[in-house]
Amino acid sequence: MTTKVAAIVVAAGRGYRAGGKMPKQYREVAGEPVIRPTLAAFLGHAEIDAVQPVIHPDDREIFLAATAGLGGMLSPVSGGPTRQASVRAGLEALRAARPDFVLIHDAARPFLSGALIARAITAAKEHGAAVPAVAITDTVKKIDERDMVSETLDRSRLRTVQTPQAFAFGLIADFHRRAAAAGCEDFTDDAALAEWAGHRVSVFAGETTNVKLTTDDDFTRAETLRMAAFADVRTGNGFDVHAFGDGDHVMLAGIRIPHDRGVTGHSDADVALHALVDAILGALAEGDIGVHFPPSDPQWRGASSDRFLSFACERVRARAGMIAHLDVTIVCETPRVSPHRDAMRTRIATIAGIPIGRVAVKATTSEKLGFTGRGEGLVAMATATVRLPWVST
Repeated sequence: MTTKVAAIVVAAGRGYRAGGKMPKQYREVAGEPVIRPTLAAFLGHAEIDAVQPVIHPDDREIFLAATAGLGGMLSPVSGGPTRQASVRAGLEALRAARPDFVLIHDAARPFLSGALIARAITAAKEHGAAVPAVAITDTVKKIDERDMVSETLDRSRLRTVQTPQAFAFGLIADFHRRAAAAGCEDFTDDAALAEWAGHRVSVFAGETTNVKLTTDDDFTRAETLRMAAFADVRTGNGFDVHAFGDGDHVMLAGIRIPHDRGVTGHSDADVALHALVDAILGALAEGDIGVHFPPSDPQWRGASSDRFLSFACERVRARAGMIAHLDVTIVCETPRVSPHRDAMRTRIATIAGIPIGRVAVKATTSEKLGFTGRGEGLVAMATATVRLPWVST
């Protein structure tokens, strides 16, 4: 029988210790809100079936802005006054999805890997309750009320604990309900709550890079870590052209625009998306749209170009990369692009899974010159900036 695994991303805290004018989960690292790569790690994992964000009730607008174009998650629910209450809200929201296991993760830990998520799922299935942990390398001293050393602890038996913490869903949901009924609301993590309920908690290997961003210094280090992780910056260019033909609309950047003519092409002939696909594939040095979707193959006849752009973006993610920016210029006399510009940017951002602020759509005419000037067709030119992990070759 197939098991279902859900993830709760807790983002309801205020987190002002990190400085800035907004909660830390919405501050940017390398031009991206912290919460975005956190959510993306779960949304892009093959073993995760549902992702439930838990946010502060005052943060709905900023959450939507930070996650624009990042689809596939459940609607966010409002958290409570404590982390424990927020997790409980996420668990209650997930009951309808009926997961077998759940991972509970802090939004301010954006550097978790897919391998860590996989280990968490395995540990939950084996033990019912498990947490990632790393060994302590510094000597740890216990001090008294006068700040004098009273004891040197044996660090070989000590661990620092991280998230995602992993549980059988029914088990941890029951523990949270029991704790709430007993008036116990001060547990700082879910493992402590499980221990209180009398359940043994297993430990699995965490990651030293899976840091929680708490102070301003953490953000400074995170900026360096994030940029170093994507040190291979690539730029690709794309170009596409299609002629006008019979029809009553054109597809441009995923938007259907009414027009007195259609566009000829094997698929839906969306020149903007085709150019973007070639730009991304060019940045990856992985051929062009014709290599992956040959016009001679009948399965692509009339196909939506959304599928082609999704494929190109998946190729970036398959190489553990990120799309930094997409820029497309459309050249035509008609139809007018400007009334649809924002819808085009939104559609591209949604398909690519990136913030709308990383998408530019521009339009121009050819001043009545050439085939575009004569109204015989459309042209699109695109540039994609992609960041990949640096690999020496």
